[in-house]
Amino acid sequence: MSQKAKMVLIKGGVQGKEFKIESDITNIGRWDPDSGAFPDIDLTNDDNDAKISRKHAKIISKNGQFFLEDYGSLNGSYVNRGERLIPGEPAPIKDGDEVILGKTFFRFVIED
Repeated sequence: MSQKAKMVLIKGGVQGKEFKIESDITNIGRWDPDSGAFPDIDLTNDDNDAKISRKHAKIISKNGQFFLEDYGSLNGSYVNRGERLIPGEPAPIKDGDEVILGKTFFRFVIED
């Protein structure tokens, strides 16, 4: 993986908390051994209303670009408050974009 990125929590949970994106595919959700959900970014402690699905979405890093893909989550994923992402269809995300998962808001940041 050439570029590194992070998701910075801006609404919900602990504001300013950072989640590193360090591989080509980063799974996001809530940890749940009973259902086999072991996300790379575990939002269990930052999702007080349980609006984030156990297997919610993933960030894909490919050829220097990043994409957000929803897994078919109950409460959806959004980029810059646009239309709800269609499950299975990666949407491009860039530095500074707002990413909403359920009711938890993040700022997507590409690191130098």
